[in-house]
This record gives sequence, structure tokens and C-alpha cells, in this order.
Amino acid sequence: MSELKSNAVELLQGSLDTFLAKDMKGWTDRCDENVIAEFPFAPKGSPARIEGRAALYEYLRNYPSFIDVHKLPTMKIYATTDPNVAIAEWSASGHVLSNGNPYEMSYATFVTFRDGLITNYREYWNPLAFLEAMSGSRFDGGNSEK
Repeated sequence: MSELKSNAVELLQGSLDTFLAKDMKGWTDRCDENVIAEFPFAPKGSPARIEGRAALYEYLRNYPSFIDVHKLPTMKIYATTDPNVAIAEWSASGHVLSNGNPYEMSYATFVTFRDGLITNYREYWNPLAFLEAMSGSRFDGGNSEK
């Protein structure tokens, strides 16, 4: 698999392209079986840590039915001194399907790869902007209800 030879910056770019394509299965397939995903600023009722590819897919699988991301208007991906780690500053633009509210969010994402797969994904975003966009709607992964 040629992707295994890619560097962390290319791997992170590919994962964000897969996210924009709304391919949550494809995105989680880019993760190690024992991946750890961390969302330190997750609002109350949303997980701050998810362990394992299957659990992460369960959390993300319905994301496109809640938030329709149209584009990623800003994207800066940085290499680090560790060839297995990349950092991205990026934003998503779209709307919340249940209420029509705009969804505009900026992220800082730190990703560690091993053998071409994500082993740790840590994402920082503004929970207040998220809750305002959702206003009355709820997304907490596989347990969500519209």
C-alpha cells in the first residue's frame, strides 16, 4: 500500500479529504484498531475520549446526517520533528440539517500515525459555537437522535 510510505502531513490531509467526502467508514478505516480519539473541549453529554476503531466509527457514522459540511475553507498542516505526528489548523463550513443553522467551526488537530494509520487523534474546537449551531439539535454520536 503506497499510503504506508506517505508522511504524516500527507496522511492527515488524506484523512481530512475523507471527512469532507462524508465517508465516515473510510475515515475510521484510516485508524488503528486501538485508536484513541480525544475531544478535550467536548460539551457536556458528548464524549471527551473514545477508544478503538469500532467505537469511533459508531460515534461518527451518523455525523453527516446531522451536520452537512460543504467545504474546508482553511487548511494548514504542519510537519513536526516527529515524522509520525502532524498538526492541522483548519475550518469547516456547512449547516446543521435539522435546524438549517450555519455550521462554521475552526479546529486545531494533533494526529499521531503508526504504519500509516491514526493511533491518536486529538481535536480542539469551540463547544459554545457548536452548541449554538446545534441549538436544540443534539449530536453525541451513535446514540444521537434528531
